[in-house]
Amino acid sequence: MAEKKISHKVVNLAGEEVGTVSLSASVFGIKEENAQVVHDAVVTDNANRRQATAKTKKRHDVSGSGIKPWRQKGTGRARAGDRQSPIWVGGGNVFGPDGTQTFKLSQNKKAHKLALKTVLSEKAAKGLIVVDELKLEKVSTKEFVKALAAIKAEGKTLVVVDGSNENVVLSGRNIATVGLVTRNNVSVYDVLNAQTLVVSKEDIKAIEEALK
Repeated sequence: MAEKKISHKVVNLAGEEVGTVSLSASVFGIKEENAQVVHDAVVTDNANRRQATAKTKKRHDVSGSGIKPWRQKGTGRARAGDRQSPIWVGGGNVFGPDGTQTFKLSQNKKAHKLALKTVLSEKAAKGLIVVDELKLEKVSTKEFVKALAAIKAEGKTLVVVDGSNENVVLSGRNIATVGLVTRNNVSVYDVLNAQTLVVSKEDIKAIEEALK
């Protein structure tokens, strides 16, 4: 049985329709919500983005003299061995993060692919813009903004770029509402977090092949 295809229009950076592209329904035509795998993918992605560099000072990290503040007996005060004690103001922290903690999570490949196909299908129904070629003659944020307006990329926009195309990368990286990502690094969270997904005809076929 022949694989079912979805026809999607292709535009140029001037906003003119220049043809169509056939997309696999098994990648861009999923109707099920698959809420659990999508949720798991987002949680995994956000957890793996955490740097986990927080660190508090233990009593041996706190600076200061190690001298006993007063004699053991006869003062009427509680016994104290040093000023780095956790019960003292300015002392060490007992159970704080030590800089070696990890928040890494994982999701099996099959579930991750299903989650990505699900959110791409949602964008294909509303919010996907396929361009014939995503290239700029020179580095120009003004021209990039003009092109996005021409193709009607509205709201927060995720643009899939070729990492070697420096003109596009340099032109779009300082636009507050635009996120740039390479085709082999598209995440479920990034797609969900964008109102519009802009991808070239070549890159969308590559993404499709990787998810089959």
